[in-house]
Amino acid sequence: MSDIGLYLHFPFCVRKCAYCDFLSFPATEEVKRIYAAALIREIRGYARAAKGHTVSTVFLGGGTPSIMPARQMKAIFQALYDSFEILPGAEITMEMNPGTVNESNLTFVFDHVNRVSLGAQSGNDAELLALGRIHTRRDVERSVQLLKDSGVKNLNLDLMLGIPGQTAEEWRSTLRWAIDLKPEHISAYSLQVEDGTEFRRLQKAGKLHLPDEDTEREMAALTVEMLEGSGYRQYEFSNYAKEGFLCRHNVRYWKRGDYLGLGLGASSLFEGSRWHNTRNLEHYFEHSSDPGQIVREMEQLDRRTEIEEAMFLGLRMSEGIEDAEFEARYGLSVFSLYGEIIERQIAEGVLLREGNRIFLSPRGIEVSNVVLADYLLD
Repeated sequence: MSDIGLYLHFPFCVRKCAYCDFLSFPATEEVKRIYAAALIREIRGYARAAKGHTVSTVFLGGGTPSIMPARQMKAIFQALYDSFEILPGAEITMEMNPGTVNESNLTFVFDHVNRVSLGAQSGNDAELLALGRIHTRRDVERSVQLLKDSGVKNLNLDLMLGIPGQTAEEWRSTLRWAIDLKPEHISAYSLQVEDGTEFRRLQKAGKLHLPDEDTEREMAALTVEMLEGSGYRQYEFSNYAKEGFLCRHNVRYWKRGDYLGLGLGASSLFEGSRWHNTRNLEHYFEHSSDPGQIVREMEQLDRRTEIEEAMFLGLRMSEGIEDAEFEARYGLSVFSLYGEIIERQIAEGVLLREGNRIFLSPRGIEVSNVVLADYLLD
């Protein structure tokens, strides 16, 4: 039986953040209830396709899954277990935002979830306000304590660097604060200003004052230095984990493992095809019981695309790409396909080789966009 992952999208949030371009929006309790019922229908609609597959990772993302009513979430999980063979010990992650952690969803977490990703973003209240977050530094601290007290033993903190007005010293302070909270995993993402966001509007109006490139480089260096110095191993560009606490679901993405995306707008990569669900809420409500009716932009991936993606994603990970694994999957050696590029990049100091494994150097990570572009096949 082949192994897959599941991603469940919950598009609701208390308030849209200024930087957010995800498919998310505020909703009434009635809309959340209708959505849960539609999601259950979609889950059950995949029961036949799920035969012959086991599930070892489940990720509940959003939006803010933790604002969904616990009763509906329990019904969703019942449908998952009825429709899919979820393995004992499967990693089940739920995104939660500080300020939405309460007794109701803590009970649900205790019963169904073994990993929580908490959207802290910053330990500085002024920065949180600038981001449009609904919580404070103290809310994060309370949420971490509540989660640990409820039995969560695998906690990730999401952090963001490059926030408007942020200095390197303020980022150092946030990192020290996060380390002191003792999560098992820390994700440290650089802010990207995306189209359609409040930040993009402010940027166009000349009112968004971001750190300069030198400050961002200093922040990136601080991240590696402080987190690795505190026992967190960098295993992907933006992700650091204590021993044994890598996010198995995200590793699946970077290694191009199969996953099904369930819910409004969710993306899938399954049996050589990629697609996403409709982003139209009314259409999703009406047709979710027939997954084929909600699929959009299905693409059968050719071998060239698969190889290019394997290079782009595999080199994001600290372990890089191992030739035997690459050859077993694609039928040829990475060195026969990209030999000249690999030798040149090693000479340039942006790529390293240990035996039959290649991976980016610290300098290569800094200029990764340029380095990875070399692996596009003509």
